[in-house]
Amino acid sequence: MKSVPDLAREIVAREGGFVNDPDDPGGATKYGVTIHTMRRLGLDLTGDGRVTVADVQRLSRAQAEAIFIEHYHTRPGIGRLPEPLQPGVFDMYVNAGSSAVKILQRLVSDMGFACTADGVIGPLTMRAVQQAFDAAPGHLADAYAIARRNYYYALADARPASRKYARRRDGGKGGWITRAEEFMAARYRLTEAQHRARVAKWA
Repeated sequence: MKSVPDLAREIVAREGGFVNDPDDPGGATKYGVTIHTMRRLGLDLTGDGRVTVADVQRLSRAQAEAIFIEHYHTRPGIGRLPEPLQPGVFDMYVNAGSSAVKILQRLVSDMGFACTADGVIGPLTMRAVQQAFDAAPGHLADAYAIARRNYYYALADARPASRKYARRRDGGKGGWITRAEEFMAARYRLTEAQHRARVAKWA
């Protein structure tokens, strides 16, 4: 299994540099770290007493990696999950916060191992996840990635402004979908035709 620093480096590379897309609820972002996260952590990199877009622009790769390791892996307890699940849940936590855990909680509940979808990896969630993993050790990581992909499609169904993240201008798979599919076996990835059929109802 890849180390946590290796995973953090991959996430930073996947997230890319500075963007400030008005359609992105996260606001100004660099290497996947949003201005909201920097404000919550008090990261005033310019030293002017405020956390603004200028601070986001100044964020380094090393600082982003350190934020992800501490606040998106260690503190949420991602490292307590069964190892095959950790990369996908960690990556999703960076992308969607506690929704990453809620997706996992709903998945294992649907499998018959009930836990509350509260976004917290506590003892009851750990027990349910471990039971689900023991029942399907070779499949749970793939099932999580599929549930994640479904989550993205559902977001885009409900919010037209987000559809550009799930579908490219040419109709192909957008970044959200390809990102989710990186964490599943190739046999579970949608064909281009299947993807286009899924998003055909979008304007």
